[in-house]
Amino acid sequence: MTRLKMKALLQRVAKASVSVNGDAVGNIGRGLVVFLGVAQGDGQEDADYLANKVVNQRVFADGTSHFALSALEVKADILVVSQFTLLADTRKGRRPSFTEAAPPELAQDLYGFFVERLRSTGLKVATGLFQEHMLVEIHNDGPVTILLESKTKPVTH
Repeated sequence: MTRLKMKALLQRVAKASVSVNGDAVGNIGRGLVVFLGVAQGDGQEDADYLANKVVNQRVFADGTSHFALSALEVKADILVVSQFTLLADTRKGRRPSFTEAAPPELAQDLYGFFVERLRSTGLKVATGLFQEHMLVEIHNDGPVTILLESKTKPVTH
């Protein structure tokens, strides 16, 4: 049996912004929007793994291929938005269950660790506000949307 994993949903964008209560809290130019969902049992190794995958994923064009260059290679901006709904379980009923999502304290710590790992690469990284209702404006480029997950691990009891 396996547990759910930390998830990062990437969208390649021409520009994006996030606001809370009408105030802009983060904005980027050409780059990636990353929606991050933290699952129960996730740790820093999951966040580190995904941060590395995000900045090295080849989703930018080089003139001959639409998927040749990474965020690091094109010096892309990154906007990170916490999104526990990526952990929704919709197998039963009509209402999603979020029991596999990490508790807010753990999720916030790993979200912060993930953001710091991205910032350590030297790329511009903007964020939304954790546990706030946000309005995210995305100018999806392509569109290109890719789901990344941390490595599958066995459930330990």
